[in-house]
Amino acid sequence: MYVALCSLSLPPPQNLQLCYPHPHLHLAAGQLSGYNYLMGIRNIQFAEGEYYHIYNRGVDRRDIVNDNADANRLLQSLTEFNCEEVTGGLYELSFAKERPKGKPLVDLVCYCLNPNHFHLLIREIKEGGLSKFMHRFIGGYSKYFNNRNKRKGTLFEGRFKAKHVSDNDYLLHASAYINLNDRVHQLRDTLLVRSSWNEYVDTTGVGACTKNIVLEQFKSRNEYKIFAEGALTLMLEKRPDYKELLELE
Repeated sequence: MYVALCSLSLPPPQNLQLCYPHPHLHLAAGQLSGYNYLMGIRNIQFAEGEYYHIYNRGVDRRDIVNDNADANRLLQSLTEFNCEEVTGGLYELSFAKERPKGKPLVDLVCYCLNPNHFHLLIREIKEGGLSKFMHRFIGGYSKYFNNRNKRKGTLFEGRFKAKHVSDNDYLLHASAYINLNDRVHQLRDTLLVRSSWNEYVDTTGVGACTKNIVLEQFKSRNEYKIFAEGALTLMLEKRPDYKELLELE
């Protein structure tokens, strides 16, 4: 069952053979999967080594980026705040002679930063790391955005949403859903979208993401591309049933 994809069964395209070296991503002890939508309280206790689909949107459905400078800043925040030793914001870091080179708090598997919401696939690699990273990421960017636009108050809608990625099928389809999320939402203007899609399909493969957990299950990047775009076709057919879309639109 694909929880984050609203229990939709999305099989790989025909004739695509997957390696599946990770057939069973386990459910951590004490882990509660899901999200209490009525109360807005997460039922998840984050655990080291586990994968999570993280998402949120702008408060009152507002845009969280207004131009390329904002979009690039939001993307930069994903990498700069993913460090145990980071103190202060990106403005302070811009004056530092040397950037912190400490251990990351999380593995960022893939992401899509849309104009009014974001999706992340994250693995916690340090106890408390995911919550700490998200606090920095959301708080740091919100401070920048408010200062730049001379506004006050929250930028994002409540606490970020989180769902546990409990098995390998969910992991693979979540990667497709997130990498191609702007196409899932059928956004016409993608100028302000920042996605890890190119990291997955370009031969260079450079970028901020830890992609092996996904890509090693395919014979090539092109094979992953075929899988993800095939899954996208099914997602668009089932689009009205997606809980995330109901929350984010």
